[in-house]
Amino acid sequence: MTDQLPVRPYPKPTAQVALNVEALGFDMAITFLLQFGGAELYITATPKGRSEFEALVGQERAAALGKIEHKLQRRVPLAKRWLAQCLAVRGLSANAVARTLRVTDVSVRSWLK
Repeated sequence: MTDQLPVRPYPKPTAQVALNVEALGFDMAITFLLQFGGAELYITATPKGRSEFEALVGQERAAALGKIEHKLQRRVPLAKRWLAQCLAVRGLSANAVARTLRVTDVSVRSWLK
């Protein structure tokens, strides 16, 4: 992924990821969902610095997500359609998005219409 700002704004987060985006910000939420999507994840309001999740997002963001953990799903959403749209905003081709999300290019192209 790149650190460059997207050319156009990211799409509105879906309900399933809106809280993650609010707590982590768009770029970190995208990275978080790509790495942990589909996995069951225990998030605590008092992170101790020992989890892979905290190593990725940092203690401050981990604590922010921990404060709203009671509102989150136990399993991190995959949100492939929304992620496809975000990755396209970052400038990835449909084929690159498909490889990243492990879906077909046909699915990605239909999501991006």
